[in-house]
Amino acid sequence: MQVSVESTGKLERRMQVQVPAERVTQEIASRLKQISRTARLNGFRPGKAPLNVIRRQFGQQVHREVIGELMQESFSEAVTQRQLTPAGNPRIEPQSIDEGQDLRYVATFEVFPEFALQPIESLDIERITADVTESDVDAMIERLRKQQMKFSAAERPGAAGDRVTIDFEGLIDGVPFAGGKGEKVPVVLGANRMLPQLELGLIGSVPGETRTIGVDFPPDYRATELAGKHASFNVVVGAVEAPALPEVDEEFCASFGVTEGGVERLREDVAANMRRELEQTLRNRNKAAVMEAIYQANPIDLPNSLIESQIRDMQIEAMRRTGAKDPSQAPPREPLVEPARRRVALGLLFNDIVRRASIVLDPARAAARLDEMVGPYGDPAALKQAYLQNPEAMRQVENLALEDQAVDWVLGHAKVRDQPSTFKELMNFEG
Repeated sequence: MQVSVESTGKLERRMQVQVPAERVTQEIASRLKQISRTARLNGFRPGKAPLNVIRRQFGQQVHREVIGELMQESFSEAVTQRQLTPAGNPRIEPQSIDEGQDLRYVATFEVFPEFALQPIESLDIERITADVTESDVDAMIERLRKQQMKFSAAERPGAAGDRVTIDFEGLIDGVPFAGGKGEKVPVVLGANRMLPQLELGLIGSVPGETRTIGVDFPPDYRATELAGKHASFNVVVGAVEAPALPEVDEEFCASFGVTEGGVERLREDVAANMRRELEQTLRNRNKAAVMEAIYQANPIDLPNSLIESQIRDMQIEAMRRTGAKDPSQAPPREPLVEPARRRVALGLLFNDIVRRASIVLDPARAAARLDEMVGPYGDPAALKQAYLQNPEAMRQVENLALEDQAVDWVLGHAKVRDQPSTFKELMNFEG
């Protein structure tokens, strides 16, 4: 077999392959002989038809099959012979496929880039650190109290924080508009869940009172037909209720599933959940910092075939998340080009780190990753079993765990500066 290769771009190769006619002929003859053993043709007993009859009947089909298989087989042999690593499938253009002649074709393909990874020791990475403090737990308990807020009839006019139940109808230029009417709608004053002017207009209201409240819809209001317009709301107040936070007692603990151990056990459970969330956030933030440092330090040429494949995968991911079925509903390609380039580059770079550092998957890390992924769902045990029975899904879990191990290895060898932070800052948490 004769092979010649030329570079037509940084990563593109054009390879000419010539397979001797004898190899083609022998393979065709072998296939026809196999067919003759079992072929059923009119006028002949099974397996007794002469080869010339078999050739007339099946020759063209066998020739096409052999040519197709030999091109794939010989391409694999050729890239191995020339020590090339294709990135994606080749584009094959047959040059000569006639029986009795050498099989000749041209294969155009891209190869994986060769690069020298910059020394990890030269990377400067900022690692965020934080912990859950007792004051963070206090603030979370306070948030839980607010979630269990109870309201009871107020013996006074409505004030900020009160819940006012209203019937209302909105008018624009004296005409009702779609979505502008409601009955028995609870409004917590100052919660900013309704238009601010409407909430402010209910301050000082009492049950049974009727008010007309003017409201200006903001220019960027989600209902574009109302954006920037002025409306008058005719409101009838049905009830005014004052808030009351529950005591942190046994009953309060039980409402969150803590039936033993009381307040101390509740605080322990809350703190443990907060630490799990914080650990995930720290891992993701620091992982992003490591990836950014490696990406910026190692610009590499990338095969277009891998980028295009990644773009298609990202489009499919987006369609799956939205439940879209029609390919025309896929997100546009252009905004995905740079994220796809980044994914491909980081995949190649991290694979090189794993290889150079001889990092081997830690099964315990993969198991912990899986537990973390299924934990938030209603039946984590069933979902975990589904993952374990799906080799492709488990490969994804294992890849994430291996990536985490590689990040840890980088952090252990790079120049790392710890940047202290807080739970509230990282989790954007306000008690």
